[in-house]
Amino acid sequence: MSANTRSVKLGEIIREFHLEILRGGTRYEDVPLHVVDVNRPGLPLSGFFEHFDTERLLLIGLTENAFLLDMTPERRRESFDRLLSYPVPALIITRGLDAFPECMEMAEKYDRTVLRTPEQTSAFMSALIGSLFNHLAPRTTCPGVMMEVYGEGVLIQGESGVGKSEVAIELLKRGHRLVADDAVEIKLTNHRTLQAFAHELIQGYMELRGIGIVDVIRLLGMGAFKLSQEVDLVVSLELWKDGAVYDRFGLDTAFTEILGIQVPIITVPVKPGRNLASIVEVAAMNNRNRKMGHNAPLELSQRLDQNAQRQLEEISKKQEGDA
Repeated sequence: MSANTRSVKLGEIIREFHLEILRGGTRYEDVPLHVVDVNRPGLPLSGFFEHFDTERLLLIGLTENAFLLDMTPERRRESFDRLLSYPVPALIITRGLDAFPECMEMAEKYDRTVLRTPEQTSAFMSALIGSLFNHLAPRTTCPGVMMEVYGEGVLIQGESGVGKSEVAIELLKRGHRLVADDAVEIKLTNHRTLQAFAHELIQGYMELRGIGIVDVIRLLGMGAFKLSQEVDLVVSLELWKDGAVYDRFGLDTAFTEILGIQVPIITVPVKPGRNLASIVEVAAMNNRNRKMGHNAPLELSQRLDQNAQRQLEEISKKQEGDA
């Protein structure tokens, strides 16, 4: 996997996985990690360093340990000398295995960090890559209000003043939950889904024109707020335009792209008298219905086609009888 412009400090990974510090390099907690993948250095330990990525964490498990046990101390020292001469962020030993003296000697020589975990190699490696992906995941900031409506993540967007926050407040009063207002942070997860959340400075706050900043948690309780939510649907609010053609059948699903992921989007025209909160609720339920394999417009279209076909057959039979 390629390098990322984002980074996470090694200290955060150490604390997250409760890694034992066998030796800490200079300012090791502040070492930035930019790469999602990790390296099991079987080939480098045997002397092959072509395509060796020095930005990856090194992981030594039972297989590498057995390979090193077959070496003489002099050969192990030579292998670790060459391996740790590269500026790797850290070397992690799994399964609680003992670190080879030659490893610690070369770590001291080149000021490298050596860590240890009791976890099995495959399980730890999978969890580590997943964690790195979440830390380094591509992310963007979208304007709008992010809500959880009947379990569906709904991103409400529209021009300033169209009524996004007012719709959100009505939805909150109906028991749905706020995720983020105004600036919605969205990141791509390792499952190729979009996870939305609020910046920690504005979590639980909303802006209502004429009132100002509102603390949703204090006004409506903890049940009215959710830390993060997958983005399932985008609802775009726009002022009603006379003469504009709006979809009344919904047979073709429109999509918008966020971080390379296609997300269903519907456009809802806004004019006095429309209950937008109810429309958003129905849109969320309908989106879930479609994900479960039910498509009301398609089912109605098929029913109309079948009815038309029956009528044509009846007319044809009647004409044959008259003849």
